[in-house]
Amino acid sequence: MMEKLIGLLAGFVIAVISSWRYAGIVLLMAIESACIPLPSEIIMPFSGYLVSTGTLVLWLVAVAGAVGCVLGSWLAYALGAWGGRPLVERYGRYVLISHHDLDLADRWFQRHGDITIFVGRLLPVVRTFIAFPAGVARMPLWRFTAYTFLGSLIWCWGLAWIGLKLGQHWNTLGVYFHRFDALIGAVILVGIALYVWRHLRHMRRH
Repeated sequence: MMEKLIGLLAGFVIAVISSWRYAGIVLLMAIESACIPLPSEIIMPFSGYLVSTGTLVLWLVAVAGAVGCVLGSWLAYALGAWGGRPLVERYGRYVLISHHDLDLADRWFQRHGDITIFVGRLLPVVRTFIAFPAGVARMPLWRFTAYTFLGSLIWCWGLAWIGLKLGQHWNTLGVYFHRFDALIGAVILVGIALYVWRHLRHMRRH
């Protein structure tokens, strides 16, 4: 089932980039960064493969990918900044998110927001959703944009370079990244379970 889904996504990515080239990369990476899980592990390696054929240029591919990430992240950031916190404050208790948690998130992004965004852009799964909590915490937009671009540029260049080196076998990369995505997802689930356990214990005490 998963292989069939990846195959369908790969076909969509190939069609868009083959038709629109750099603009297609910008569009696809913007979708991926707007909290829609369209895997960059397919988008950028295929773009790298097109570099190996002489159709595209590596540094332009990386910049197009990073620009797309910034555009999509702005949308997710805006949703978090304009609607996220009021919604969380109103309904957060139903999913065990308290005002104390929001204050902790605000302080975290004030102190460590730059490195959080930069490193988050280098992690599968995490990179897709990191912009929304940054918006909720109202991280300064210019800093958010700068570190999103820098982290995304490294990520996009790296994946495109691997696709360039793999040539026609660029699609084999998706299998390995899918396994890594599953590992990251498992870590996130464990973190959620610990978070829920902590809150339930706190509620029992009070």
